[in-house]
Amino acid sequence: PVGRWCWRSSRRPSPPRSAAPSTSSPRPPSTPSLPAASSHGPSRRPSCPVPDLETVPFRILKREDEYEIRQVESYYVAETTMPGRTGFDFSGSSQSFNVLASYLFGKNTRSEQMEMTTPVFTRKEEVRGETMDMTTPVITKKSADGNKWKMSFVMPSKYGPDLPQAKDPSVTIKEVPSKIVAVAAFPGLVTDDDISQRESRLRKALQKDTQYRVKEDSVVEIAQYNPPFTLPFARRNEVALEVEGVDSAS
Repeated sequence: PVGRWCWRSSRRPSPPRSAAPSTSSPRPPSTPSLPAASSHGPSRRPSCPVPDLETVPFRILKREDEYEIRQVESYYVAETTMPGRTGFDFSGSSQSFNVLASYLFGKNTRSEQMEMTTPVFTRKEEVRGETMDMTTPVITKKSADGNKWKMSFVMPSKYGPDLPQAKDPSVTIKEVPSKIVAVAAFPGLVTDDDISQRESRLRKALQKDTQYRVKEDSVVEIAQYNPPFTLPFARRNEVALEVEGVDSAS
């Protein structure tokens, strides 16, 4: 099972591109909302502009004009800390992407080549003044002091916890537990300024939601689904925040 014609796992992928911040807002995505994932196996994205690769299975709980609420199943990731002070500068993104791609394509304890999945996640990472292992989703994460991000590749589901260890000590393998997230999709190239604005808009929209609220420790997570040669208007990206039910938070 590989990508049909968008992004095949038999070729070494290139990192997602970043661009200088734009003052104009990108057009809304032309692709329809994604269907709920089957509970019996990994979901498959529709054909281009989203690659037909294995992705994280989820179930849609609620749809609003500005976002949708998803129940995401647990999954495993390979993760690395990104260099630099921003999450989407080309140099840092490329370096981190190549480190993870090397693991996926054989730089591991079994010298095993694994299939590419989608999306690539980028996530902020909160640090509360003590040393601890990073435990979340490819993802990029940013620390509270603003100079650390994490990038993650989703691992093929057929391995479960039986994944080879990375030869590169900067790569860690871990399970991301099931969670509920609010997701807003958008096209175009991803920039730090754009993500900051989209996170603010999503948080503001969720303040009006009577069923779900943003978790107190939630940090923004960005998913990029397309290969780097995809035109900006045809790309699918998502910004997400972990949420909880209003009743459970009370």
